[in-house]
Amino acid sequence: MTASKSPTPLLFLASFGLLALGTIFWWARDTGSSFSLAPSLANLPAAMRQAAPVAPAQADWISPLRRSCDVLDQKQRQHLQMLLADLRQSPGRVRVDPSNYGERFRQDAFGNPVDPTPQLVVLHETVYGIASAINTFVTKHPRDHDQVSYHALIGGDGAVIKLLDPSKRAFGAGNSAFNGQWVVTNPNVGGSINNFGLHVSLETPLDGEDNDSEHSGYSAAQYDALAVVLAEWMARFQIRPEKITTHKYVDLGGERSDPRSFNWQALQERLQNLGLLC
Repeated sequence: MTASKSPTPLLFLASFGLLALGTIFWWARDTGSSFSLAPSLANLPAAMRQAAPVAPAQADWISPLRRSCDVLDQKQRQHLQMLLADLRQSPGRVRVDPSNYGERFRQDAFGNPVDPTPQLVVLHETVYGIASAINTFVTKHPRDHDQVSYHALIGGDGAVIKLLDPSKRAFGAGNSAFNGQWVVTNPNVGGSINNFGLHVSLETPLDGEDNDSEHSGYSAAQYDALAVVLAEWMARFQIRPEKITTHKYVDLGGERSDPRSFNWQALQERLQNLGLLC
C-alpha cells in the first residue's frame, strides 16, 4: 500500500483488531528468544554453575478436574473420538512469524540443564476475534513486548487452527510460574513456563470483547474441540489432568484473567468420556 492510497475497511479492521489484541497479549513472551548461552558458561562444570533464581511464592494449583473412570455419554464419546481422528489427520499449520516464537531451551541462562518436554497446558482466550489473533501471530514483531503466540486456537464454531508444533516454544505467558516452577532463559528478567508449556486459546464471544470479569461463555463445539486438542497432547506427552491450568493462575503479575467464564464441568465430562481422567 502506497501513501497515496486509502486503507481499505478490511485493512482498517485488521489493524484495529491487532492493536486491541495487543492490550491482552502484553509481554506474553518470556523475553528469551534471542538469548543464547555463552560457550564458556554452558561448558562450566555443574558445581561451578550459578543457581537459577527461585520463582516467587505461589499458591498451589488445585485442579477442578476430578478423577473418574465412568463414561457418562457413549454418543458424546463416539463424537469426540471422530473429532480426534480428524484432528490427527488435519493438514498443515498457519505460518506464525519466526519473531513470535522460539526453540525450547535445554539449558537455562546459567548453564543448568532443563527439560524442554511439554509438561503443562495453559488455557487462554483471544478477547477479540480469531482473525485478529491470527493477524497478530503472522505479523513480524521486532519488539519483545509485542511478540506472542499459541500452539493452537479454537474458534467459536469449534474449528481448530494449528499454529505451532508443540516442539516449539510459544510466547504465551511472560512472567509466569506453575506451582513454583519456571525456567529463566534471560538472566536480566524473571522466568517463565513457556519452555515446558503448551498454549491453547479459545475465541471469546462477542459480548466478551471488553475488560469485564465474565462473559456468556464458550460454545459446546469449543469444549468438544478443546477436549480433543488436550487428548492429543496428553497422549503424546503423558501430561496429567492436574497439569491443565489457566493463564490467570500462571501469571505472576496478577494482570491476566483468562479464560474468563470457563466451564470446568463441561471439560470434565468430555475428558471423562474420552477416558482421560481414569
